[in-house]
Formats: sequence, C-alpha cells, structure tokens
Amino acid sequence: MTDRIRTRVSAREIAPDRRRGGELRVLLGPRTVGSNSGFMGVATLAPGERIAEHYHPYSEEFLYVVRGSLIVDLDDEPVPVAAGESLYVAVNTRHRLRNVGVEPAEVVFHLGPLAPRPELGHVDTEEPARSEPVPRAPQSRSEDEPTAQDSRPEFAS
Repeated sequence: MTDRIRTRVSAREIAPDRRRGGELRVLLGPRTVGSNSGFMGVATLAPGERIAEHYHPYSEEFLYVVRGSLIVDLDDEPVPVAAGESLYVAVNTRHRLRNVGVEPAEVVFHLGPLAPRPELGHVDTEEPARSEPVPRAPQSRSEDEPTAQDSRPEFAS
C-alpha cells in the first residue's frame, strides 16, 4: 500500500517564520505536500511591519491581498495593493512588503518555478526590521523554509 499524499494544510498547523518580518507560513510546498513546481502560503503583517527587501532569481511571485492593504516596493517603486487586488512580481525584481495601514494585512503568495536548490531561491537585499510592533508568543518550529537535511527544494517569499 502506498502512502496517501497530503493535499490540505491549515495555516494553524504551520508555525510562522518571522526572520524577514511579518509572519510567513508556507502552506503548500515541497515539505508539506510534496509539490515540485512551486509553493504558496500566507503572510500577515501588523500595522507598521514589513517583509525585508529581497528578490527571487528563479521564480515569479504572485501576491493577492486578502485583508488590509500594503505598499509593495518593486525595484524602489511603491505600488499600493488593497484587499481584493493582486500583484505580479517578475523574476529578479527586488521587492519589499510594507503595511502602512492601521489594520493587519494578510496576503496570499505563490512562487514558481522552484530554484534548483533552496538556498538559491531567495536573496536578501536588506536586513529585516529589528523590532516588531506587536509582541507574539514563541512557536516551536517553522515549516516554511527547508533545512540542509531537506531533500526537496523550497524557499520563502
């Protein structure tokens, strides 16, 4: 009998990654469902939070704002994105997500294709913000980025 492939993942099951700002959770990806063409997840940013500038040398990124609003800086050009709107981020485009509003922002992201190796998929171009405006309870582990032991490639937004 073969193992059944997991296809449904709840955001509550995934510990947030806060290394680059905000709370990022990769929901569907190589580590969670065995995908091999890309991954998707959710990011939540409290008012005043940002996800540090970075780019993806192998992947396009698709963003959809579910709640709140964001400013997405694309190669230093600010682009406002409100709830119900989406944004395309081309390969090698530097981008940063900022919540300049008064309510939390939630965005769904999808990246594809995957980089040949996880460490090649995401290039930071600035340091993450040092202080978080909203204190958060510690989490036990993060599922949204692979470790050196992972056999499948994946990277975070």
